[in-house]
Amino acid sequence: MKNNIYFVSGIDTGIGKSYATGLIAKQWNAEGLRTITQKMVQTGNTTISEDITLHRQLMGLAFTEDDQEKITMPEIFSYPASPHLAAQIDKREIDFEKIRQATAQLSQRYDAVLVEGAGGLMVPLTEDYLIIDYIKEMNYPLLFVTSGKLGSINHTLLSLEAVATRGINLHTVIYNTFPVLEDSTISTETQRYLRNYIQKHFPETKFITL
Repeated sequence: MKNNIYFVSGIDTGIGKSYATGLIAKQWNAEGLRTITQKMVQTGNTTISEDITLHRQLMGLAFTEDDQEKITMPEIFSYPASPHLAAQIDKREIDFEKIRQATAQLSQRYDAVLVEGAGGLMVPLTEDYLIIDYIKEMNYPLLFVTSGKLGSINHTLLSLEAVATRGINLHTVIYNTFPVLEDSTISTETQRYLRNYIQKHFPETKFITL
C-alpha cells in the first residue's frame, strides 16, 4: 500500500465531512493529483453510499468503475446510527479486512485516497474499537473538520488532545464556514482562536477554510 491515504474526520456528525472530502478531492484533481474518495462505513443506506454520491456530485464526476465495484463503499448498513449499533441491528460485524483491502486497491489506482469516517473521532466501530483507534492503527494522516458554531472550540480542542495523545499526524484542520450567519461574532472569533491554537500546538499542520 502506498503512503497516499488520508483520513477525514471531524468534531461531530453533520459537521461537513462529506462536503470537505468531495471539495478537497475536486481541488486535488484540478491540481493534477489523481484523487478518489472512499466512505469507510456508511450507515442509513442499503445499496449505495449517499456520501459517495455527494462526493461525486461535488467533484463533477459520474460514478466511477470503483464505485460500481463498491470498492469506495465497502461496508454499508441500513440503520442510520453509529457503526457499532448499525452493525448490531443488521446482525453482521464490520469486515475491517474488507475495508483495508478496498483502500489498498484504491491506493494503487490513484495518487491520493481520501477516506471519510463516520461521525467524530470517538464514534465506536465495535464495543471496544473507535474511529480514532482505526486511524492510529492504519497510521493515516488526519484531515479534521471543525466549524464556527457555538461549542466548536471545546469540541475541537478535546478532539485534538486525543489526536496528540495517540501520536496521530494532524495533516490539516478544515474550518467549515457554512452556514454563514448574519451575526458572525462567534464564528469570527472561533476561527481566529483555532487558527492561533493550531499554529502554537501543531505548527506543521495546515489550516484552511471551506
